[in-house]
Amino acid sequence: MPGLFFYEVRTVKVITIAALLAFSTVAGVANAAADIPKTRTQVVAELQEAQAKGLVTIGEQPYPVEVASSSKSRAEVLAELQEAKTTGLITLGEDSEYPVIVHSSDKTRTQVQRELDDYVSSHSTFVEP
Repeated sequence: MPGLFFYEVRTVKVITIAALLAFSTVAGVANAAADIPKTRTQVVAELQEAQAKGLVTIGEQPYPVEVASSSKSRAEVLAELQEAKTTGLITLGEDSEYPVIVHSSDKTRTQVQRELDDYVSSHSTFVEP
């Protein structure tokens, strides 16, 4: 026969489930009340308002152009670009050179493989490739 604790836990679970069902029902009714259909006139008015604000476009529209402001002239910017290229701050295409990482070890390949075999044989949870 189950103990008193079993019935207390079961009662708490039943109360929790009942509360969740009650709240979900109330939320469903509240949401259903918010779904009152709009008239065609209201929808058209909202559409026209959104179009006036630029939120809706019809058909193909040009991509919006951002106007940048700068205190430098085009010649100054081009001079800075050329300087950055000559100092190596900017590389283009295959001119990019990635740093070479040198790996060094004082062990031979055979020694490393032997260490791996020893590890695998002493650890049963090791996953083999």
